[in-house]
Amino acid sequence: MRCYSQGPLWLGLMWLVLLTQGCVGGGGTRETAVDGTRGRVVMAALSEVGTRYKYGAQSPGKALDCSALTQHAYSAAGVEIPRVSTDQREAARPVRLAKVRPGDLVFFRIRPGLHHVGLMVDKTRFVHASTSQKRVRLSNIKSDYWQRHLIGAGTYLN
Repeated sequence: MRCYSQGPLWLGLMWLVLLTQGCVGGGGTRETAVDGTRGRVVMAALSEVGTRYKYGAQSPGKALDCSALTQHAYSAAGVEIPRVSTDQREAARPVRLAKVRPGDLVFFRIRPGLHHVGLMVDKTRFVHASTSQKRVRLSNIKSDYWQRHLIGAGTYLN
């Protein structure tokens, strides 16, 4: 397995994720830290934060598009998934949005014929290759924009 580094931003994000895993939730219950295959998927995706976005690109650490990011993250954990976001959605086991877990995929329809995919990091944040920001980044799934375009979730994990 390759180790990725994006400098101080990368280290800060990793510490943030590690510190927030297992934090007390809104209902006073303790969430379980992400480990095993789910943890490897999430860490592989987060290791690409800051990587350049380019449509059709599939070079981790250099340039990725949204579905190449999710395919890379799953592959790093030993799970093979389709390359294209619409195929990823079709082949994934559906997950109710209220039940998404770290490592699950979230799917969006930006406009007719334009789809997007991201990977959940926790209950509200997902990592994705952003066309507008031209890089892999974290976003909040509860934002108005993402809620308006969200069409479902799915997983390849247990």
